[in-house]
Amino acid sequence: MHKLPNFSKYIIRSCAAMSIFFGGIAQAIAGDAAQVVFVAGDAKLSNKALRLNSMVAEGAQINTGADGFVYLKTIDGGFLIVRPNSTIRIVSYHVDKAKPENTRIKLELLNGVARSISGDAVKLSRQNFRFNTPVAAIGVRGTDFTVFTDQAVSRVSVLSGGVVVSGFGGSCLPSGTGPCEGGSAVELFASQQGKLLQIMKDQLKPNLFNSNSSSPDTVSPPRADEPNSKPVAAGAGMPSAGIVLGSGNDVAIDPIKSATLPSYIQNTQSTTKALENSIIWGRWAAVAGQEPNLDLAKQNQAQTKLIAANPYYAIFQTKSSEWQVPVVGSMGFSLKGGEAFILNEANNSVASATMENGKLYLDFANAQFSTGFDLVSKGERFNMQARGSIAADGKLSGNPQFSEGTNMAVQGVVTAEKGGSASYLFQRRFDADRLGYGITYWSK
Repeated sequence: MHKLPNFSKYIIRSCAAMSIFFGGIAQAIAGDAAQVVFVAGDAKLSNKALRLNSMVAEGAQINTGADGFVYLKTIDGGFLIVRPNSTIRIVSYHVDKAKPENTRIKLELLNGVARSISGDAVKLSRQNFRFNTPVAAIGVRGTDFTVFTDQAVSRVSVLSGGVVVSGFGGSCLPSGTGPCEGGSAVELFASQQGKLLQIMKDQLKPNLFNSNSSSPDTVSPPRADEPNSKPVAAGAGMPSAGIVLGSGNDVAIDPIKSATLPSYIQNTQSTTKALENSIIWGRWAAVAGQEPNLDLAKQNQAQTKLIAANPYYAIFQTKSSEWQVPVVGSMGFSLKGGEAFILNEANNSVASATMENGKLYLDFANAQFSTGFDLVSKGERFNMQARGSIAADGKLSGNPQFSEGTNMAVQGVVTAEKGGSASYLFQRRFDADRLGYGITYWSK
């Protein structure tokens, strides 16, 4: 009679130990998949508000509302971008660096629009990557692609690399891993500009169409701070193409809107600062009593193209000077001009700044650039650095959220005129109170 309690205690202890053991296994299986590097608007993780810098585990489901955006940096250096009114599930994100053949990555977009940029693990183990929608299986060829889906139709567009898409049926099952190959699979590559793949429910083979009003980027346009995203249309009051966001010292910069500008900044225009070549740059807003030197209205009338803008500076380009950049070689530039200041948000004060030791290097073979300079203000010297991508039309884009070795956000353009000219905006947060803004001009 007295042995039963002891036996019960043994059972309880054993169950507790098994619970801890299996709980540990569950935690190991449901490892971290990604980190939230940007969140705006209504965005939830398992019905709880999603927080900046929080980790997202395997098995997690993310939901965004009408104004919700989420940028996730995956554990292998890729990105998953979730746009408004979307639901996505990270089914698995197991990465084995030592044995890439053991890597297993599976994503599932239930509805809405999402963009997937392959990380290192995906590139090394493309045969083990799957992106499902309710009607199709998507595999990659080392890729950056965007998907729209509802329960009846899916559409896929490609920014770089390629995808292979197939409807479910036969050996291609939603429960599978890796791309579905075979007669029903259709490939789409970035070189097929202006094309998308569309597949309907119960359809095995996708159709190739021209991009139209139903393409993923049209249904849910990207924010201006998406990597290499196309600028959104400018709104009233300030230009919005290429609004740059960045961070410094792990302090995030919130999206900037014209309504939040300090009271001493006025949206007035003066004379345009036009250089001898096709790049037109300057300050469109008054700062600390200094009048603007860039006339936005005049540039709109001249039908120049807005390349990039922030609350103070803007860069335009004459449409006749668009450049198809080379795919081989490199080019170095010297800093020839610019303007900068440091804004203290705590007291709305401005300190002028100068730039020294500037360098800009373009690697056309890898479509990458690197740049840096010293920003000097009131005895302080800040080492500014950025790396980023060069688009086929010469646009430069770099963001601390997406580029290693980068502490400032950069957006601009390079042209071939006069042997080579470039200009870019930069922005960086130094601490909780201070932000740096500026614009640069470079020549060969």
